[in-house]
Amino acid sequence: MINMNLIALRKQYGLTQEEVAERINVSRQAIAKWEKGDSIPDLSNCVALANLFQVSLDDLVHYSEEENGMPIPPKGKHFFGSVTVGERGQIVIPKKARDIFRIKAGDQLLMFGDEEKGIGIIPKLDLGEWMKLIAGKSHSGEAQKKGKGKQV
Repeated sequence: MINMNLIALRKQYGLTQEEVAERINVSRQAIAKWEKGDSIPDLSNCVALANLFQVSLDDLVHYSEEENGMPIPPKGKHFFGSVTVGERGQIVIPKKARDIFRIKAGDQLLMFGDEEKGIGIIPKLDLGEWMKLIAGKSHSGEAQKKGKGKQV
């Protein structure tokens, strides 16, 4: 699977095997072998490739474009599939999304809408911190540690 992902990502970025090899400091022959499936990159080269192509290491190694019906998403971006809206407007948040964003039963979520871009959902507890960051008045210190704002 990694071999197919390497080919797809290299083509998506418009790079030759030689250019990928130069950027991660390996031979062009190594790239060719990885793409053919004759060998696989070691962990340090997988990390370098994931960084080069801005994808998660897990997606680089395990993602299947055929199963998901779309190319590997950029690191931190997710596609969870489609959901069906019930008769009363309810939707079920896919398990993978609940796991990644640590959403559990009883959590309250806020929904936002933009008629051109669609609907967005965030955890209710994050709204206060989000509003503080927009105003530049975060007092928690956590946002500064994560590089998400500056203290006033």
